[in-house]
Amino acid sequence: MSRPDGTYIKNINPYQKITPHIMPHRHDAMNSTIVDLRCEPMDRFIEEMQKRGEKVTYIDIMMAAFVRLFAKRPALNRFVMNKKIYQHNDITVSFVIKKKMVDNSEDTTVKLHFTGEEDIFTVRDKIQQIVDENRGDIYNSVDKTAKVITSAPHWLISAIMGMLTWLDKRNILPKGIVEVSPFHNSFFITFMKSIKGDALLHHCYDFGTTGIFFAMGKEKLTPVVEQGEVRVGKVMQLGVVMDERFCDGLYFVNSFRLFKIILQNPRVLLEKYEIGSENQPEHGVRNEEEIKKYKLLAKEHELKKRRIRTKNK
Repeated sequence: MSRPDGTYIKNINPYQKITPHIMPHRHDAMNSTIVDLRCEPMDRFIEEMQKRGEKVTYIDIMMAAFVRLFAKRPALNRFVMNKKIYQHNDITVSFVIKKKMVDNSEDTTVKLHFTGEEDIFTVRDKIQQIVDENRGDIYNSVDKTAKVITSAPHWLISAIMGMLTWLDKRNILPKGIVEVSPFHNSFFITFMKSIKGDALLHHCYDFGTTGIFFAMGKEKLTPVVEQGEVRVGKVMQLGVVMDERFCDGLYFVNSFRLFKIILQNPRVLLEKYEIGSENQPEHGVRNEEEIKKYKLLAKEHELKKRRIRTKNK
């Protein structure tokens, strides 16, 4: 069950294992929420970096925070394919770039790969590099692939996409196509703030591996409660749509709580993160001792039922 972009998770708990069979499609399994984020800590951080001669933006901070979150909470970096749950091999993010900031300009979609150990400056530089490479009259590999496919008549486009989906579900989609596809990622993000738009709840695609879709809206002045008093605060909303099949609700809630903590003190993103440094157990996965324990409990339960049946005869 190996894939070029992920590893099959063995011994996952029964509830999570059966969930993709109950909800075989990603659109069946989408939960959504709006997360309110205070902007003042980010503003102070941006000002501090300016004094040091470093330019960072909200997008840099948010993207670095997402990469750090997925590194610290690796169960977020999973996906469901053909009713099986996989772990991504790295942290991959897709987002759309407007070639020119005008209504009739074409869009292109790009992908970035991260290990999870990056600091904010590494993340910022990778974003800036890929944006610069795709501005203007540039056609990247995604554009070229889309142009080849869509040059065919509609019935053939449908057949091609059907074939690609069939190959993907059987883990034999070529690595080159997986890399070109913007739909094969850890998460997709849209920067509505950059076009002065509000946060929205964007669906996850059934094609590919996108398990979480983030929509970063523009900031607003809104009433907030601080120390029991109502004040005016600067708040940015984040729309989140997630595939519930590879994580439980508690894991998602705790993960977004951690995300808020990171954004309350963005200075933690100045340091690189060491993968595995926190030695956390793999979420939802039973080790050999736990497997033996549950097998023993199942046997004891069956013996108890037999004794009750025998006694009632």
